[in-house]
Amino acid sequence: MASGERSGGLMSSAGLVRYFENEDNRAIRIDPKTVLAGCVAIGFVVQTLNFAYA
Repeated sequence: MASGERSGGLMSSAGLVRYFENEDNRAIRIDPKTVLAGCVAIGFVVQTLNFAYA
């Protein structure tokens, strides 16, 4: 096996790692606490509707 064939797997995954490390200034940034609060609020609404209509 040539040295180029051995490193082929690492070369193909290196682009993905760099892609996810780059941050876009135009991207939407949401605080993790906001996501958690939204999930809790949606769960509360679903449970309330479940009790109201069940």
